[in-house]
Amino acid sequence: AKRTDGHGPGSCSRFGPRRSRHERETTARRRCSGERRERGPGCGVQFSGLLGTVYRRGNLSFTRDGSSLISPVGNRISVFDLKNNKCETLPLATRLNIVCVGLSPDGRLAILIDEEGAALLVSLIGKCVIHRFYFHKPVHSISFSPDGKKFVITKDNVALMYHAPGKKREFNAFVLDKTYYGPYDETTCIDWTDDSKCFAVGSKDTSTWVFGAERWANLIYYSLGGHKDVIVACFFEENSLDLYTISQDAALCVWQCDTELDGLKPMPPKDATREKNAEENDEEFLEEPKGEEIHGKANPNEQETRCKVKYSRVAKYFFNKEGDFNNLTSAAYHKKTHLLVTGFASGIFHLHELPDFNLIFYFSISDQRIASISINCTGDWIAFGCSGLGQLLVWEWQSESYVLKQQGHFNSMVSLAYSPDGQYIVTGGEDGKVKVWNTSSSFCFVTFTEHTSGVTAVTFTSNGYVVLSASQDGTVRAYDLHRYRNFRTFTSPRPTQFSCLAVDSSGEIVSAGSQDSFEIFIWSMQSGRLLDVLSGHEGPISSLSFNPMKCVLASASWDKTVKLWDMLDSWRTKETLILNSDVLVVAFRPDGKELAVAALNGQITFWDHENAVQTGSIEGRHDLQMGRKELDKITAKQSAKGKSFTTLCYSADGQSILAGGLSKFVCIYNVKEQILMKKFEISCNFSLDAMEEYLDRRKMTEFGSMALIDEGAGGEDGVAIPLPGVKRGDMSYRHFKPEIRVTCLRFSPTGRSWAATTTEGLLIYSLDSGLIFDPFELDMDITPGNIHKTLHQKEYMMAIIMAFKLNEKKLIQEVVEAVPSNEIDVICSSLPELYVEKLLEFLASAFETSCHLEFYLIWAHKLLMLHGQKLKTRSVKLLPVIQFLQKSIQRHFEDVSKLCEWNIYNIKYALAISQQRGMKRLAEETSVDEDDLDSDSDYLMQEVHKDSLSS
Repeated sequence: AKRTDGHGPGSCSRFGPRRSRHERETTARRRCSGERRERGPGCGVQFSGLLGTVYRRGNLSFTRDGSSLISPVGNRISVFDLKNNKCETLPLATRLNIVCVGLSPDGRLAILIDEEGAALLVSLIGKCVIHRFYFHKPVHSISFSPDGKKFVITKDNVALMYHAPGKKREFNAFVLDKTYYGPYDETTCIDWTDDSKCFAVGSKDTSTWVFGAERWANLIYYSLGGHKDVIVACFFEENSLDLYTISQDAALCVWQCDTELDGLKPMPPKDATREKNAEENDEEFLEEPKGEEIHGKANPNEQETRCKVKYSRVAKYFFNKEGDFNNLTSAAYHKKTHLLVTGFASGIFHLHELPDFNLIFYFSISDQRIASISINCTGDWIAFGCSGLGQLLVWEWQSESYVLKQQGHFNSMVSLAYSPDGQYIVTGGEDGKVKVWNTSSSFCFVTFTEHTSGVTAVTFTSNGYVVLSASQDGTVRAYDLHRYRNFRTFTSPRPTQFSCLAVDSSGEIVSAGSQDSFEIFIWSMQSGRLLDVLSGHEGPISSLSFNPMKCVLASASWDKTVKLWDMLDSWRTKETLILNSDVLVVAFRPDGKELAVAALNGQITFWDHENAVQTGSIEGRHDLQMGRKELDKITAKQSAKGKSFTTLCYSADGQSILAGGLSKFVCIYNVKEQILMKKFEISCNFSLDAMEEYLDRRKMTEFGSMALIDEGAGGEDGVAIPLPGVKRGDMSYRHFKPEIRVTCLRFSPTGRSWAATTTEGLLIYSLDSGLIFDPFELDMDITPGNIHKTLHQKEYMMAIIMAFKLNEKKLIQEVVEAVPSNEIDVICSSLPELYVEKLLEFLASAFETSCHLEFYLIWAHKLLMLHGQKLKTRSVKLLPVIQFLQKSIQRHFEDVSKLCEWNIYNIKYALAISQQRGMKRLAEETSVDEDDLDSDSDYLMQEVHKDSLSS
């Protein structure tokens, strides 16, 4: 009997277990209790992007136009637009980590295959999943034919050819055509001929097999030897059957074929009557078609090879006999330019010209193994992926320069912070690096490596130009984002490990908490001097937070207290809040009137810190829903009793609070109602630990769980057996399953998105990623037709109000842009207060994409000048909208200012050239000495250069 709970070997659910009865009852109970009763900020957000991770494992692929690169990041894929300098992570995910990606020749479809052989057919245009398929075994490689009609996958020691999904609607997108047998060991690589008639398959048994996509009378399937190690790659020559094979011991064999592609003879048709009788007798084949089975021959006799296609080895080359080049790990070949790129385990790559094997260039790009190489269609750009450090590089070999050079945190991230305008995010990781990311492009543009140990906390100052980071190496460092340098280093009198960090709203007072000395250190940002050491806690300091409106510091400790320190009154203890459990994190509301505290018992408590009164509490332990680890001896329900929230963050308006911890869920609560509004599942990647709630019986044997067997030790990379109990270390040398967790949560100051540092990377959830119909005071008469009619009658005020009631962004944009510029002043002065905030929010979002900068600036200027005093009274509520508007204007200001500076320099250069020519013409007329003229022209050019630098 087959199990129906999604855990047995006969389960039909391959993409995640079905929900249990307990889960269904829990969901129903939460819905009945009003979990989604109120829609608050953050409830309509969707997954927007993945930062901090640029490459994990698998093959890299360039798109058809060669300007974009597809990179697998865990169980998702990211598309790097190299010309527009942007990155996008598609909103779809597999159940496990992706190991290979197959891209169709037209660039519209992609097949993603995970570690267990589960495949997703994905539309890269619609960014959605079209079809799911399961290959039942791990797949090593996949490749579409150049004509796009078929694709081949390799698993175990066979190659399977499927009909590629067409443009018609089909019941089953993947139809098996043929199964090819031949290699004795696992297959490793695939390559097609240009006309899609044949393909080659490499294997770990050091052989390469040439198969035909159709039956050819003069092609017998036999193996090509000549190697002593695993075949890493095989490539056909352009419009030829000539073949190159490359093995792991850095050897290249050149195979010449005695037959051209046009010389392949089709197989004569079989007897139709015999074929019909065979189909009638084969009932099993009719029930479940398995395709045609083709068996290759390892040692064909002379009679079988007579008048057949023959291969002869014409050359064999070795890259280098030194030890650094013996372990070849990846290769790519561009047929039009005859360019061969090979990568090695030492991080070095070679460029050769075939078939003469002329070395063009070699370069070291990393100190880790190069796992994947890809060349774009023009042959100009070469992409390299290094899985050890999570590096992704795109190299332009002709100019010897980097087009893209990105690297994530190769250890887990532990902290993040938004800039005041929401345009940048800074992250700190256990690898000791501090990285600053651009939220619009998803690229890291600066990395600070001054810390010698793990970074525990990062933050921005109020002006947004200084980044502060605390580390376990005993230092707090300040970085200047104008000059990209470390200009301040704060240290304690005796070495200590800093666990938390906070800076006041003025940016002048820096505080850091210690783990081992239980003290809080206060420094001056201007002088860098240590101002005071705050003592009083009896346990490690776990969290610090400054009041945004007052110079009051809240410190949380494991001694079950939260202390409030007045920075302006000799740093005395203003108040001490007593809790029932160890305090893990503390956070102030944006208006500074409330304090949220998360403790070890799983409770979130809210305090009126002015009167030292608790105003509410949330029991969040059940919402955390901890998963079961593979080595756990207890159930997930019992394990969750000891878990708690480790990070808190208020929303930009202060109405909601985000909470996360050692779980795959992030909870958002309404502070006033103290109810759970929504739970975000940050990952569905079962390659991470603590994802499953119940024990997977498929992994249980009579000797215990299969998780106890260290399969990674002694593998391909020669990994040593790890010590018992070791969880951390150099991830490039150890194989362990990372545990899913959320280490830090932050809401964007714009109120439109929030970010979380997790085991998978930096996840961003945004309100702008999906289309949501959310009308406002909608009436029966508010229709697009009536809005257009009102606009045609030039009743602009009524048209704007009607458009905001319907709340369709495109319609609002159409109405606002139809208003003449001379009417903006009149409309802004008579606009109701209720719609001023909505119009400001629309202007902020429209600034990001619109090219009508002056038009929208006039709108923003008139609104702020006419309604500034009234808006100031609601400044706390409107702060996210104003910051969102400031972010959009600031980004355009930076772009336009760079363009203006470049134009000024060009104009001055043109004027200097014209003056120089005028002086030469004058010299010819007056016969002035040429040496004096040259000195005058050089002096003139120097002055122009000085003026451009000063401007």
